Amino acid sequence: MRLSRVIPGLLAAGTVGAGAAFVIGMRNKSPWLQDRVRAFSKRFSSEALKTAGTRGATNGVVLHVGRASGRQYATPITPFPTPDGFVINLPYTSKVDWAQNVLAANSATIVHDGIEHRVTDPRIVPYAEVAPLLPKAAGVFRAVFDVQEFLRVTKVD
Repeated sequence: MRLSRVIPGLLAAGTVGAGAAFVIGMRNKSPWLQDRVRAFSKRFSSEALKTAGTRGATNGVVLHVGRASGRQYATPITPFPTPDGFVINLPYTSKVDWAQNVLAANSATIVHDGIEHRVTDPRIVPYAEVAPLLPKAAGVFRAVFDVQEFLRVTKVD
């Protein structure tokens, strides 16, 4: 068999295998994998922040204050508007720093579709509570990565 036919097949199998390992690790909430994905996300969040929150962008930004440092932070998120505020999925669980900061401060600012929204009353809720509020695409993401926790906030403005 010629290498020119074997190599593309091996590359495809490796890609599928890596993708499957990623999904399985995220579904099982592997601390090792989640730590690495979080580190990667933090390192490259500046790229995501270039368009997040702008008009027409899928992603938004949560502006929050560090509970220990007191510094202002901007973290890219995917907010889903609800009649009274937003729902944000937490694929890495509610233990992520930004969510803990919002919970500790009991407020934040979410920039979505080019508009800043002051939010309050953050609470961690299960999927069953927010399922009717989410678009179908969010349900697919939740199912693939077994997201169990969501942050729900209420708009002040």
